[in-house]
Amino acid sequence: MNAEVFSEWLRRQGYGVEKTNSSHWYEASPRVYQAFPYHWLIQPPEDELLGLLRQKRAIALRYSSSIESTVGCISYHAIYDKPDYTLDSLDRRSRQNIRKGLKNCRVETISLERLAEEGWWLENDTASRQGRQLEINKNIWRRRYMAAADLPGFEAWGALVDGRLVASLFTFRMEDCCEMISQQCHRDYLNARVNNALSFVVTRTMINRSGIKSVFYSLQSLDAPASVDQFKFRMGYTAKPVRQRVVFRSLLAPVLNKASYAVVNRLSEYRPDIPLLSKARGMLRFYLAGRCLPAEQDWPECLVDRKIELLEEMKMQGGMKNEG
Repeated sequence: MNAEVFSEWLRRQGYGVEKTNSSHWYEASPRVYQAFPYHWLIQPPEDELLGLLRQKRAIALRYSSSIESTVGCISYHAIYDKPDYTLDSLDRRSRQNIRKGLKNCRVETISLERLAEEGWWLENDTASRQGRQLEINKNIWRRRYMAAADLPGFEAWGALVDGRLVASLFTFRMEDCCEMISQQCHRDYLNARVNNALSFVVTRTMINRSGIKSVFYSLQSLDAPASVDQFKFRMGYTAKPVRQRVVFRSLLAPVLNKASYAVVNRLSEYRPDIPLLSKARGMLRFYLAGRCLPAEQDWPECLVDRKIELLEEMKMQGGMKNEG
């Protein structure tokens, strides 16, 4: 399976999709393009980025590059890339939670139709629990998963309690990597540790499949708190250091500064019910951080212990410059 299959899935949902020499891009928000596949680390030349911005009249682009890149916000991808995945490879607390979850639920592949129909209540509850405002309705949700029904590489997984779907996970195989696309769990079953059981079974299954070398859980979110990723790290995933870069149209540069960030930040705090504001705050935060030297940036908590080591590596590789 390749990026063209994923592109087709996005097109069927109504997203604008573009291809450049370095990557593929989709319009994640109005006139804001995100590079995919998400686990790819790319270093597109400036003329490629400027060309895409002009061609699509885009406001901004977002992509991940290697930690040695000379531009971008210090960030991370949550991944698992070891040759095996077992209970013994996890800490005692995680093993206990997984065993409890496996006793309380059954984990298995489910049809995309079932995810499309029964997963909506899980998505609603997950968003409410995390303090997020849903940007889609039930019809859009259903279209998202039914759009993948006849495309290779997509799979739906579920945790079932007495036959009821209480947690779900949607994946896509991209060459030698399995990407976790979305995950939901109803709050009533969190203490039953069904989420732990679901993530464990899917990760173990994928890492044991022929040809799969890694499982990509997520990239650092623009607006979610750091605590969101703690679950992934407790499940054995590691923070792969990268640099996330946000590129804005040059015409906007004069007004993209600390003062404008403070305004957007206040607006986002005043209106947490508007997802666009929190996304804009995150984009501006990543953009401003990416223009600073790595040593001057606020590092993600999961990378702080490695800061000195990584700064030394970046210095040796020439990644200590900034955008100016």
